[in-house]
Amino acid sequence: MPGVAKYLSKICWPALLGGLLMLSACENDLKKIQELSANQLNMDVDTIHGVDIIYSDSAKVKFRITAPLLLQYQGKRPYNVMPRTVDVTVFENMVQTGSITADTGIQSDVDKKIQFRKNVVAKNDKGETFKSDELIWDQNTKMIHSSKIVQIHLANGDIMNGTGFVSDDKMKHWTVQSSTGVFFNVGTPTQ
Repeated sequence: MPGVAKYLSKICWPALLGGLLMLSACENDLKKIQELSANQLNMDVDTIHGVDIIYSDSAKVKFRITAPLLLQYQGKRPYNVMPRTVDVTVFENMVQTGSITADTGIQSDVDKKIQFRKNVVAKNDKGETFKSDELIWDQNTKMIHSSKIVQIHLANGDIMNGTGFVSDDKMKHWTVQSSTGVFFNVGTPTQ
């Protein structure tokens, strides 16, 4: 029997230690969830279905936001969540010049930012398509940026990938850090 006890101690102690670590990690997560729930309970939430918002400046439409559902959270820092897709159409001189679609949109009235999350696809009038898991539109600076991976399909068929993306809000002048790409339309070398 001494061999069996030695064998069981080699298996049981690490398993017991691992189980205790997992339980302590769950306890921390549970505390975070309880804190978030307490904050949510203190907020008023308005639910709006079939959202169609048009933003204009000097009687010219700048962009239009549509979403099947909008949750408006009231409180010290009010914000809106569009949890079931969001579509933005961008206009310039009453002509559509771009679009952004995403699974989720979070709009903050305080800092004037819209965060687009999961399956984000943005298009500009040059025929370029930008794909990422997150784009942030800062309406104060009129810039769109992301620190996530971005894939850009250029109008000529080339594809760029990178991490870190910055653009104007029309998606016309953009830069990507740490970029790689697949370029089909490179000139043929001369001898």
